[in-house]
Amino acid sequence: MAILNLEPINVLLIEDNPGDIRLIQESLKENKFFAELTVISDGEEAINYLNKNDDYPDIILLDLNLPKKDGREILIEIKNNDALKSIPVVVLTSSSAEEDISKSYQNYANCFISKPVDLDNFIRVIKSIENFWLTIVKLPKN
Repeated sequence: MAILNLEPINVLLIEDNPGDIRLIQESLKENKFFAELTVISDGEEAINYLNKNDDYPDIILLDLNLPKKDGREILIEIKNNDALKSIPVVVLTSSSAEEDISKSYQNYANCFISKPVDLDNFIRVIKSIENFWLTIVKLPKN
């Protein structure tokens, strides 16, 4: 049985698909997790946000296919930055390419999840991420 984390968890969602953003936002509200969600929809803005903000997120949900700077580059920058590298990064992407999976783990992604195209399965995956990362896992304080 999962124990609900009562401390607010800061989630940074780096995603450019408005439909996926909305589903993730609604799922967090529906389950009443104590999550504060920040959404950034392009890679360049995400890196600027992380580099200028001293209040780091507890976890990052990262799409690989983003405008301006893709998620592959973002992952490398996060994991090569001493101030950011301990933040868990969940790659949540439409890609299921073996190269993307391998390179994500080689670049220290904590998890790689291919987004299902089916709505019910997409919601199930988001709920699984929430149940594991927001209730069970003990996250480092950044």
